[in-house]
Amino acid sequence: MRIAQIRLLAASMLITTSVLHTGCSTNTRSSGEITIGVEELCSKDGKSLIITHPTVSTIKTFDKLVKNGLLVLPNSTRIVGIYHSGENYDYALSQQYIAENAIDYFYLLPIKPEITPDSIFHRNACSGIFEKLVSTCAGIIFTGGPDIPPSIYSEPTSLLTQITDPERHSMEISFLFHLLGGRRDTLFKPLLADSSNLAVLGICLGMQSINVAAGGTLYQDIPTDIYHLSTVESVLAQEINQQHRNYNCSYGYEEQLLGGTFHQVQFSDELFSSIAAGKKPFVLSSHHQCLKMLGDNIRVAGYSADGKVVEAIRHNKYKNVVGVQFHPEAPLLYDRNELFLITPNQQSGQSYLNLYPGESGENFHREFWRWFSALLVK
Repeated sequence: MRIAQIRLLAASMLITTSVLHTGCSTNTRSSGEITIGVEELCSKDGKSLIITHPTVSTIKTFDKLVKNGLLVLPNSTRIVGIYHSGENYDYALSQQYIAENAIDYFYLLPIKPEITPDSIFHRNACSGIFEKLVSTCAGIIFTGGPDIPPSIYSEPTSLLTQITDPERHSMEISFLFHLLGGRRDTLFKPLLADSSNLAVLGICLGMQSINVAAGGTLYQDIPTDIYHLSTVESVLAQEINQQHRNYNCSYGYEEQLLGGTFHQVQFSDELFSSIAAGKKPFVLSSHHQCLKMLGDNIRVAGYSADGKVVEAIRHNKYKNVVGVQFHPEAPLLYDRNELFLITPNQQSGQSYLNLYPGESGENFHREFWRWFSALLVK
């Protein structure tokens, strides 16, 4: 789809989008109305945009995207945040935030059955839930997060890998395997075989999970595995396009500084090149792992400026399955008043829109969400 077509479709969506998606309702819902089960979800009219790991931070982020007209939800479309009940987070906080802020289009859906390590890439206790979720949704976004346990992709665990939320990874990667299939079970019929136009977006961890679900692997630390560096000082001495998170935070300044950094990406795929208007935009990057061996039917759509780190992927069979290693959802990308510090000796805060306006970054991010929003009405 060309950019001109995306703009026209997104503009028409803005006109027809329900006022229910402004997040300005004065009705406070009870906890039972916010947290629902899959059967109740299936009984509701309309479609859902499913988002994983719906922490308070995640809810704030996507609520801002919706309120600011960047992520446009079709009429009667709700957001449903799914999570495994064994995740390392207190989702009562999310429920409270939704209720107190009257975000009436946002729901929470816990997934409770256990997924054992040997059942991630096969039918399991959650298979029926995954099938029902797909039957009700217009799209799925797999959000960012911590390191995937390397045992899931059959590799030993590096000393630099930190595993903090294994239940989350088991559920999300199994869901993605059910969606896409992969080389771990080549006879498995993926859910997208019957819903091939479904929009699936993986952001940062989400992109890595797409690759692992399809049978791929990861580099467990970019500085050591790709650039053969072992100290913070040597990483910070590299040019900015070779830094993939803000290593100034390693000196104990993590509460004062932005955890990510900005570097350029180059796209080799027609879709992403069109969204970027042929430019190399600066994106927000905050990760230390990246794709290594590609999963089944996964192709590279973009690289870092030096061509060493995969920054975007697409699926060969399911054209609306994409992943980005960077963070297009971050509110600071769209707010000139949101200031941040990158280095500890920086005298004053800067904004992304002042640093990278127009073709240098801003335009790409806005076009990206126009493109994704357009997929939700297909």
